[in-house]
Amino acid sequence: MSGGQTGAATLPLYRRLLGPEWDGLPPAVAAMHDVTGTFTASGQAEIQRGAGLLAWMAAALSGFPETAAQTDITVHFSSLNGVETWTRRFGGKVFRSRQCAGSGKHGHLLAEDLGPFRILTKLVVRDGRLVLDVRGWRLLGLPLPLMLAPGGLIFEEERGGRFHFHVEVRAPLIGLIVRYTGWLVPDTMPGAG
Repeated sequence: MSGGQTGAATLPLYRRLLGPEWDGLPPAVAAMHDVTGTFTASGQAEIQRGAGLLAWMAAALSGFPETAAQTDITVHFSSLNGVETWTRRFGGKVFRSRQCAGSGKHGHLLAEDLGPFRILTKLVVRDGRLVLDVRGWRLLGLPLPLMLAPGGLIFEEERGGRFHFHVEVRAPLIGLIVRYTGWLVPDTMPGAG
């Protein structure tokens, strides 16, 4: 957990970006993002990859996992100097991304690096869910048109006291790239470094 830290620079990434909206998060969702050190969570996921060559290429470039009706998932969260590294293990496939606050005019957005892509999202608490709305994207640091940005329904919620996730990534001209849904429970307490 965040311990006794009070300065904005030492607050966990999602807490900083959400500001006062943080207090509207369900407890299981808040616990998953109250990261100041390292922790691990495990659960189950269902994964569906999009059909077609373009969907396959986009998923492969981003490192998204393969289709699986049900698979074990482990996520290791590590936070250092305002950057969170998420190492997801879906069965035997590792999928890693880095998250931080955007820079400059995008400082209020979450920046997530997936392979050569950087996705900029606005974190919003809506109807008891944490929703991630795509607001921009980059390929190898170069801005790309927002109208071609990957989007889809991405949210986290609490059901029955458990953290649940729904990640659906779609793109114009491609359709579904990947959808993975499931649940996680902490193996170790957030912040236990």
